[in-house]
Amino acid sequence: MPLSEHEQRMLEQMERALYAEDPKFATALEGSGLRTYTRRRVYQAVAGFLVGIALLMAGMVAKQVWLSVVGFLVMLGCAVLAVTGWRKAPKPGEQPAGAPQARRQGRQKRSMMDRIEQRWQKRRDEQQGQ
Repeated sequence: MPLSEHEQRMLEQMERALYAEDPKFATALEGSGLRTYTRRRVYQAVAGFLVGIALLMAGMVAKQVWLSVVGFLVMLGCAVLAVTGWRKAPKPGEQPAGAPQARRQGRQKRSMMDRIEQRWQKRRDEQQGQ
């Protein structure tokens, strides 16, 4: 579920405030997240695939069928991990599909967001009145 315009503006304001207060911390947070995690997972799967190839070849050279089978299974498992990790990786500027905001759709969320927005408006009105 995409963010509303109001929520997007609020998020942008919070990001600008974070950059203004602590740019070093904000820069460190940029590289973290689901995208970095999935990229790392894909790299690990590729490394595991190469280990599987090495096991397969070692089994063939040593004439040990079981070692070749283990190598093939490692290759297969790592290939599946790499492909699923690559498909699940969010595109730049896209919100991850597994985010809590996207998972929780329904009446309760809307009412909670309405309450939060009402509280925000009330606080803003109180601050402007003072």
